[in-house]
Amino acid sequence: MKFTKEIARLRRVEGQARGVIRMLEDERYCVDIMHQIAAMEAALRATRARVLAIHAQDCVQEAIESGDKETQRAKFAELAALFGKAGR
Repeated sequence: MKFTKEIARLRRVEGQARGVIRMLEDERYCVDIMHQIAAMEAALRATRARVLAIHAQDCVQEAIESGDKETQRAKFAELAALFGKAGR
């Protein structure tokens, strides 16, 4: 499976989210909560970047190799849109 590392990372984020919920319920120190949220955001950004890279390697490469100009244009537009969303 090509997403093994990403699945593991997201499972850690899932655990962190449960931990943050407990921290909020226990009214823990806000700075500690923010550190945990920042760690989750960093993990999500890394996962997004890796999934985008895999998409570029697999799907876009297939379009290039197909020689079909319309498919190539569609995949390029899709990739450009994904990069735009990833930058937000």
